[in-house]
Amino acid sequence: MMRDSARWAATLTGRRVLITGAARGIGAALAGRLHERGARVALAGLEPERLAVVAETCGAAPWWTCDVTDRARVEEVVNSAVRGLGGLDVIVANAGVAAQMPVIAGDPSVLEQSLRVNVLGVHNTLRAAGPHISHERGYALAVSSLAAAVQAPLLGAYSASKAAVEALGNTLRAELRPWGAKAGVAYFAELDTDMTRRGFGTEAASALMRAAPKNSFGSGVTPLRVGIDALERGIARRSRRIAAPWWVGGVLPIRMVVQPVVDHAVQRGLRDILDIARNEQVELTTPQPDPDH
Repeated sequence: MMRDSARWAATLTGRRVLITGAARGIGAALAGRLHERGARVALAGLEPERLAVVAETCGAAPWWTCDVTDRARVEEVVNSAVRGLGGLDVIVANAGVAAQMPVIAGDPSVLEQSLRVNVLGVHNTLRAAGPHISHERGYALAVSSLAAAVQAPLLGAYSASKAAVEALGNTLRAELRPWGAKAGVAYFAELDTDMTRRGFGTEAASALMRAAPKNSFGSGVTPLRVGIDALERGIARRSRRIAAPWWVGGVLPIRMVVQPVVDHAVQRGLRDILDIARNEQVELTTPQPDPDH
């Protein structure tokens, strides 16, 4: 492990990285890890108090509040990061939200908000940073999810948005190739973050987890460190795909085989669980600015 850390540190030293959604969870932990490895990080997110704390632990890294759904603000932040870092080598489009939503009779605003943040926000980020990372060392990472490949009840909005993120990342990979830059897509099962805890803190989600067969894949929560280790390796290598925990990488190429297995596994008590979800008030895992203000 020490030998691997030294190798990644040598590769990451001096790399100029902008991370969105950096106030907490994956973004904050990744910023700290890359800083430890000698990268120069810049941070963007919605929560200034949290961003300031993360930035201080990253050697007083530059940071900006940024609603990724605001295209003009994203462009402003990216340009500021480029000036502050003297260029850009890596963009990590990590900002995202989640909330449960049954397709039938679920709250349609959950889908609308998920698409706005997870899809348009990622597009805004990649679009603004793309010209700056279009060089031989450049790398763009779109943070998707296992939910993009295998879908489960209550996650229709989240899965749809993350499938779109996967498509954007895969498309960008081909479009960057003439400049020698690369793009990757990250896929995680549930990592131990406050976003996961809030997302599964509803009555319906808890009931669905209790009804799932014991030891079925995806029924547990993985330590955040596992995901950050995978991200560190993937960014150092400019990988096409980053997956954590380990078994997620095996599911991706056989997603069409896995999906009917999942469909069968979640049927126990599902009618009652969906009834609960349709009558349950839920909030996005990260509060969003009022679009009218």
